[in-house]
Amino acid sequence: MHGSTNETDCLIIGGGIMGLTLASLIKECNSSIKVDLYEKLQGVGLESSEALNNAGTGHAGYCELNYTPMGKDGKINIKKALEINSKYEITLQYWSYLSNKYKSFDPKNFIHRTPHISLVFGDDNIRFLKKRYLLLKKHHLFKSIIFSQNRKEISKWANLTMIGRGSHQKVAATIVKEGADIDFGAATNALLKTLKHKKDFEIHLNDEIVKIKESKNNLWEVSVRNNISREMKKTFAKFIFIGAGGQAIRLLQKTGIQEQKGYGGFPVSGQWLVCSNQNIVSQHNAKVYGMAPSGSPPMSVPHFDLRIIKGKKTLLFGPYAGFTFKFLKTGSYLDLIKSLKLKNFFPMIYVLLHNWKLFHYLIRESFQSKHDRINLLKTFYPEAKEKDWSIKIAGQRVQIIKPNSLISGKLEFGTEVIISKNKKLAALLGASPGASVAVDSMIKVIEQCFSEKLLNSEFKKKIKEMIPSYGQNLITNKKLLERIRLSSHKTLGLKD
Repeated sequence: MHGSTNETDCLIIGGGIMGLTLASLIKECNSSIKVDLYEKLQGVGLESSEALNNAGTGHAGYCELNYTPMGKDGKINIKKALEINSKYEITLQYWSYLSNKYKSFDPKNFIHRTPHISLVFGDDNIRFLKKRYLLLKKHHLFKSIIFSQNRKEISKWANLTMIGRGSHQKVAATIVKEGADIDFGAATNALLKTLKHKKDFEIHLNDEIVKIKESKNNLWEVSVRNNISREMKKTFAKFIFIGAGGQAIRLLQKTGIQEQKGYGGFPVSGQWLVCSNQNIVSQHNAKVYGMAPSGSPPMSVPHFDLRIIKGKKTLLFGPYAGFTFKFLKTGSYLDLIKSLKLKNFFPMIYVLLHNWKLFHYLIRESFQSKHDRINLLKTFYPEAKEKDWSIKIAGQRVQIIKPNSLISGKLEFGTEVIISKNKKLAALLGASPGASVAVDSMIKVIEQCFSEKLLNSEFKKKIKEMIPSYGQNLITNKKLLERIRLSSHKTLGLKD
């Protein structure tokens, strides 16, 4: 679908899970709002949302050990895991609603029950995992978590991780059996199916945004180039959302808004070891996460991961992080250079100098041989053979460099929504967690930026219909959480 438009209520840049989630929420809440979505590639969900490009397809907080950091005092902080898990449940509620409303939104195409396991080795890591387990087990969000140091039991959870492992090595694991594997690229396409035939919604593929500026009539003037015909056109928008993955920082810079000044991006690349040998794949039915190497970024937390991509089971291990100048997998090696501006130059240099060990780690990872990577895989799968695994490129991640002052900055590994003072533009920056908490993130954008048209009694009534926990806290409300999970998990096939 390609066409031109003169004016729109909401212009969304980026056809990934964030952009389609925002479009879907807006149209479900108020069908009269005109929404135009622009994607520079030939389809949606092809960059960060695509299955192999997405560094972690669960992000429920069940098994990601970096979400429960231990402080210098030895205390473990579970706050982030609770927040992420509660927001993940919001996404599941919305998907459950769409599944019940639209035949085309079939959860079997993108979400599959897959246990989430944390696996650690050695006395220190086992003590950490057990302490983490005891804290999480007390909370109703994690009441089903199980801890074990019994090799036979762990073998039942993840057989390949125990076969051939030396009897001298101490091992421990936790499991949450109702975890899921999610193909966010397929989920993005499922959202598009619910939108395609809606009035006042249009998607523009192969269309790239090249210029954004405020016009005199209080609208955004947007210049668009079609990447096939090279034709240029202009459109006007009352509100813009930038959800273009790693490219969001450069698009945000084009707007010239005060709030973006000083922000920069630190790109991180990735590679997977991939196994499609079904004799091996059939023996593994879980997502197994380990401990991140010291000094490594969160996206390099090792996963021994079952993925279901277009109905086919595949095993992934990695991702092996690396440094790149690209902001997107389909981007340019000039992306980082072009993002350097007078306002962010010194904060970016400051971050580079103060994170030299991280930068050195990424460079070293980039030059690892396949043999070295197989050796790391063997810490999770002792009998792995090099011939069964191939290397595939993962997606790009651009971590936020946030200014502290004119000359200093801070490297952030989370996500952040930047909103202009006049509430007419919002942009999502950062990498993780992203896709799994998309619904919560986009509801917050709507609440802050669409007050005149959406935030009325009808809006709240509709949101409550779609997301029964809206306005309440799943972290503190045990009975509500139990009721929500019973319904949405059953609809999405996450319960027996």
